[in-house]
Amino acid sequence: MTSRPFSSFPSVQCRRYRLEFEDDFEGHALDQNRWFPHFLPHWSSRAQSQARYVVADGCLTLRVDRDQGSWCPELDPATRVSHVQTGHRSGPLGSTEGQHRFKPGLRVREALAPMRLYLPHYGAIEMRARADLGPDGMAALWLIGWEDRPEDSGEITVMEVFGRSITEEGAQLGHGIKAITDPRLVTDFADPLVPFDVADWHVYAAEWTPDSVSFLLDGEVLRHVAQSPDYPMQLMLDVFAFADVGTAGRDRPNSFSIDWVRGHVVAEVQQT
Repeated sequence: MTSRPFSSFPSVQCRRYRLEFEDDFEGHALDQNRWFPHFLPHWSSRAQSQARYVVADGCLTLRVDRDQGSWCPELDPATRVSHVQTGHRSGPLGSTEGQHRFKPGLRVREALAPMRLYLPHYGAIEMRARADLGPDGMAALWLIGWEDRPEDSGEITVMEVFGRSITEEGAQLGHGIKAITDPRLVTDFADPLVPFDVADWHVYAAEWTPDSVSFLLDGEVLRHVAQSPDYPMQLMLDVFAFADVGTAGRDRPNSFSIDWVRGHVVAEVQQT
């Protein structure tokens, strides 16, 4: 595809981006050449971590149903999730090598071949989406290191909204950098109350450069973080339900509808 200016993203220099990844969820099936519909299955299993979703009317809708079990009952019993990701890597069965070590002592329970579906290394990531969340819900788009080296484990949280934070005034919109186990990064994460309705369509985005990451909502800059993971990362897209939070009588599932996801790479930089 030809390069073009990408005016939604601010920068000191004028960057020209080339679209390298796009899914507008046309048709009636998830494109599994782009998305793997399991949440960190190496710490659990593909069966337990299988996403529930529908592709229809030009949207991917992830949902957590009431009869859905925990993705990892032995280690994370309070958490149910429907999730898709653009890569996967873990070690052999029984090893401690695997992406996103969310607690100490983890060992691989199901070994899988590595997947490199889409692993950007710098560029611009954007998504148009809306969420229907109860107090027990959360919706998020984040990037994690592919972890061909264990220290390449940082996280870029493009957006994260907990249902319990939603009020008439808006919602807390989480975004930033999380070090996880990367010693070169410092966690720099914020979740300010933003006057917007998460149930409406919005464009969430991040511009990731070698020096920094900028976070945007509907083209407006929320914050600029002056550090950057320097390795390939995969997209993580999900909706959660947490059993330790009450639902206040809500009778419908938490859901996250995604109109499209795009990834752009810098094609050229023009000095100003």
